[in-house]
Amino acid sequence: MDDKTEYGKKVLVAGATGKTGSWVVRRLLHYKVPVRVLARSEQKAREMFGDTVEVVEGKIQDPEAVRRAVSGCDAVISALGSSAVSGEASPSEVDRDGAIRLIDEAAKAGVRHIAMVSSLAVTKWFHPLNLFGGVLTMKHAAEEHLRKVFATDGRSYTIIRPGGLRDGEPLQHRLHVDQGDRLWNGWMNRSDVAELAVLSLWIDKAKNKDLRGGD
Repeated sequence: MDDKTEYGKKVLVAGATGKTGSWVVRRLLHYKVPVRVLARSEQKAREMFGDTVEVVEGKIQDPEAVRRAVSGCDAVISALGSSAVSGEASPSEVDRDGAIRLIDEAAKAGVRHIAMVSSLAVTKWFHPLNLFGGVLTMKHAAEEHLRKVFATDGRSYTIIRPGGLRDGEPLQHRLHVDQGDRLWNGWMNRSDVAELAVLSLWIDKAKNKDLRGGD
């Protein structure tokens, strides 16, 4: 992969301190893209990334924090993910409402592109993962809202639906990427998910697409 890009516009990463989000930050920095992160804890973000990124401290549930985070950014990469069945970190609060809040505030701020990390099988309401607070249903609602708001003139989106996630360096595996929701399983490195999200910033054929993948 060509390591050179002239994409010098600022990109916000939501969910940056998570396992996939941290890879998104690393790949953006690899391509020398200016990065801002929205993090619940600035201290944790600094421990992870040092002074290589700009940090806005706040929660995805806080409209004002989200507004400050998207201000002045050209693109957003969302690696949001719930970590509890109920409460503030639940799928309804994070994967649906938090993501929708991010989309709406980004649109108001003039953001031109959003890449969203979602999941395989989001259209399969009977999938066992939905026992975890309806997580797939919540992610699908956010996807639908993203398409509605960003599939317009001057805006674009990319939705990435990976299967199981694992650790490992990027670009080490052959990936099967498909359209539709026909893939039910498969594994992807978090680093490859991050790579797809980052490349969607400047590769036109990745825009306004849903990318489902696994090896």
